[in-house]
Amino acid sequence: MGAAAWRHALWIPVGAVALGVLVPLGYLAARALAADPATLADLVLRGRTLRLAGNTIGLTAAVLASTASLALPLAWLVARTDLPARRLFTVLGALPLAVPGYVMAYALLAATGSNGLVADLTGVVIPRPGGFVGAWLALTLTLFPYLFLGLRAALLGLDPSLDEAARTLGASPWRRARTVVLPQLRPALLAGGLLVGLHVLGDFGVVSLMRFETFSFAIYLQYTAAYDRVYAAALALMLLGLTGALLWGEARLLKGRRFARLGAGVARRPPVVALGLWRWPSALGAGAVAVLSVGVPVGASLFWLGRGLEPGVVGDLGTALVDSVSAALPAALVAAALAVPVGVLSVRRPSRRTALAERVAYLGYATPPLAFALAFVFVSIRLTPWAYQTLGLLVVAYALHFLAEALGPVRSGLYQASARTEEAARTLGRGPLRAFTEATLPTLRRGLGVSVALVFLSAIKELPIAFLLSPLGFESLALRSWAAAGESLFAVAAPYALAHVAVSTPLVALALREGDE
Repeated sequence: MGAAAWRHALWIPVGAVALGVLVPLGYLAARALAADPATLADLVLRGRTLRLAGNTIGLTAAVLASTASLALPLAWLVARTDLPARRLFTVLGALPLAVPGYVMAYALLAATGSNGLVADLTGVVIPRPGGFVGAWLALTLTLFPYLFLGLRAALLGLDPSLDEAARTLGASPWRRARTVVLPQLRPALLAGGLLVGLHVLGDFGVVSLMRFETFSFAIYLQYTAAYDRVYAAALALMLLGLTGALLWGEARLLKGRRFARLGAGVARRPPVVALGLWRWPSALGAGAVAVLSVGVPVGASLFWLGRGLEPGVVGDLGTALVDSVSAALPAALVAAALAVPVGVLSVRRPSRRTALAERVAYLGYATPPLAFALAFVFVSIRLTPWAYQTLGLLVVAYALHFLAEALGPVRSGLYQASARTEEAARTLGRGPLRAFTEATLPTLRRGLGVSVALVFLSAIKELPIAFLLSPLGFESLALRSWAAAGESLFAVAAPYALAHVAVSTPLVALALREGDE
């Protein structure tokens, strides 16, 4: 295969990704715009739609504020201070990534009330959370690690010379934190905040269990209960507009800013701050976060599991686990395979066209899952009815939606792999494909492994895409735990919730280890 043929071959899977993302979204827009202008204006401007917009924006803003308030001090404690058991608290700070939002919502409901875990242990009855407060609590406790991990890495990488210079000029600790440290944390805050915001905008499991109407919950109701496909498509487009505004805002806030160290010499690691009398109170605070974010879901699930297994639940649990893996594992492998040509073109042959292809890959991730799944429903029923509600379509939807998660580690590996090794293989008579597979691909094994792990972790937790696209008889862990929790069958949901945590925890540990190396 010649060089030109190799380049053209790389564009085939990239083109398939573009078609897989853009065609369903285009069809979604066409379905919404099929209504006459007067009807469409009424759908957009009706009071319920405006209330949904207010609920969605308000919940997103509240979760962003609370996750930042939780993640920033915890990241500072484990990265910059002499907090006891810092490594343990780092792991506990990342572990909520193994807890899907709907499992946390189930745990909060199962731990409260007159027959919940708290009442059983203490005799104190805590009213079951619901509505805005319940959704806010569940999402905060499961999403803060996205900010925590980025902020921890940024704090570990800060050059202390800037802070020392400010101190010699007489700046107080608070002023140094506000004017020197926080500005350098802006990229980590914005990147983590973007992930948190995208997850809140796209969340369906938490808001449905807490009965708080946002765009995602309303789309689900319109599609499944009211059968109003035009209104559902219009709501999905409005939700896409909110995610687009979030992406634009993040890019705007970072535009034209520099955060790299410009001076000569080698940056030093920041000194460890002695907490003094605050050492053990800080440890208690970090422990309280761990209890709420990890202990509550595990403890509530074990509590209800201790009340007795429902008949046949062991067999159902095995079936659900097999169904989950049968969709998540192929999707992870497909996403990792697609990430290679996208990454090769964007890293080795940068251009406007390759940059556009990469943005299309990220568009699938930025699209809220329920809107993404609804788009696939529309296009498959119209163009490929034979594929509707098949495992293959579900795998494709997972792979395209989570492709951006696979792309990051692959791009990192390509940046670290020297192109000269591949060029040397070419001079020895290897063709482009053989030179790539022999010289570059082996260096990507680690990145590909992380890519597969990240996509598998996300896909096995995914609820709305599975809900709309899963084959008949498909019962994943996500579907079973959400359905049981929605009916307040806490004992039935318990084994599925625990299985989620057990399967996801090793993958979170892998991601944390790779981030530290």
